[in-house]
Amino acid sequence: MHSSQIARRTLLQAALGGGAFFLLPQLARAADGADGGEPVPFSFEWLTGQARELAEHDYQPPVVEEADILEEVDYDRHNEIRFRKERALWGDKPSPSQVRFFFPGRYFKQPVRLHTVEDGMAREIPFSVDFFDIPEDNPARRLVRTEGFAGFSAMDAKTGIDWMAFLGASYWRTSGYSGQFGLSARGLAIDTAIAGGPEEFPMFTQFWLEPENENGLTAYALLDSPRATGAYRIVSRRGDGVVQDVTARIFMRDTVERLGLAPLTSMFWFAKNTPHVSPDWRPEVHDSDGLEILTGSGERIWRPLNNPPHTMVNTFSAPSVKGFGLMQRERDFEQYQDDGVFYDRRAGAWVVPGQDWGQGTVTLVEISTDDEIHDNIVAFWQPAGAVKPGDSHELSYTLSWLKDSPLTGSTGQFTAVRLGAGGVPGQPRPQDTVKIVCDFTPHDLGAGDKPYFNITSSRGVVSNDAVYPIVGQSAWRAMFDLGFGGPEELVGRDDSPIDLRAFVAKGDEAVTETLLLQLFPTQLRAMLARKP
Repeated sequence: MHSSQIARRTLLQAALGGGAFFLLPQLARAADGADGGEPVPFSFEWLTGQARELAEHDYQPPVVEEADILEEVDYDRHNEIRFRKERALWGDKPSPSQVRFFFPGRYFKQPVRLHTVEDGMAREIPFSVDFFDIPEDNPARRLVRTEGFAGFSAMDAKTGIDWMAFLGASYWRTSGYSGQFGLSARGLAIDTAIAGGPEEFPMFTQFWLEPENENGLTAYALLDSPRATGAYRIVSRRGDGVVQDVTARIFMRDTVERLGLAPLTSMFWFAKNTPHVSPDWRPEVHDSDGLEILTGSGERIWRPLNNPPHTMVNTFSAPSVKGFGLMQRERDFEQYQDDGVFYDRRAGAWVVPGQDWGQGTVTLVEISTDDEIHDNIVAFWQPAGAVKPGDSHELSYTLSWLKDSPLTGSTGQFTAVRLGAGGVPGQPRPQDTVKIVCDFTPHDLGAGDKPYFNITSSRGVVSNDAVYPIVGQSAWRAMFDLGFGGPEELVGRDDSPIDLRAFVAKGDEAVTETLLLQLFPTQLRAMLARKP
């Protein structure tokens, strides 16, 4: 799982961050019909039929021509290749977006075929190295049989700045509300973090691209993998952020233990709740800092992300879920101090089902990491029941890449969770006890109110809880001590997680979302053992 995600992250950062667009288009010619494929009728129903028929046959791995040459096009040689900007698709038309394409290489060998769509007719864009400036000694110059691209990016026609990119497997990203690329979406997740693995990464093998009149782009995609196929329509619109209407029609070739629909992938290294897991000089490093869920009953859930000591998979029962997403709540530059990649500007991604998805769970996968280059967080919807050959799934959802959750302001919201030594300053500190401090925005709370912290823990002893307004601030604070010690013979050996559930209430009424925390005794003891 790691290697594919690392390659995607590293190369996409170079492409979208450094301006080194080893993108490629045979565009201008294809758009004009010169040297492009013959136009053929196209519709989403036709694409659905192609995916359905494909699923009725055994999987055929893509043929990778000249794989030995592509292996030589490593990160550095790939970065030498420059796309000729005048070749951008729709560059000669009054379209709000233009498209450029990624050149294949060591990390993206499998060919991706690209097509344009106009007035219900599709035309293929043939691959050619002639649309790139390639140094004389670069091995890419020796490619003569390669027939596919690596992916594509969409850029604003006026500014030339990219706002969306599809690159690697079924991954895509947008620049969200701020112009900063961060977390990713993907078409489908198959057996993520299953014991014995490995995870399967379905691939978008073909795209059909159609410009939108409302400052956007529609991308149709054909997905293929050993155990699934799919037809996708992704309609993207830009405004304060990027909003995408996604329709997916998925057909199963084989049994899948853990099927992930509407998956999101992100990076979390450390934050206020996990400062002890990193020696880095910055206060926080993450693309997302929490999983947010709106259940079918209307309960809001906030689960701060972890960098666990080992891979963790948590499922949250959410029948008829109304929304979920990986969000970035911390927006203060001072909390990151990173003026290179600007983690404070990373968008959150929020999924809203277009219909009732029925029984299922929101699944969160967290993988231990020691650096920011690894995408170690995955969240997706997992339908209930077995997934068998011949099954099909049709779903629609809206995916919004925004600064704040659409739910902000509907109830009190936890804005920070901090950990420290438990007990009272100036008195002997109790062994194996931590203090958990949670700041939150008040909702329906006034100076005369006396709210309380409703806390339940899977194990351990909760004490010293308190809720009060922070002096001189608009926020409130809720805190408590957790004693997590156990029998002496188990100390240091039992690292099963401690699960906490908490919310602030006034009388019988909750005035905040529900906070879920997962803590690990080994990490807590490491934090408490730190001394100057």
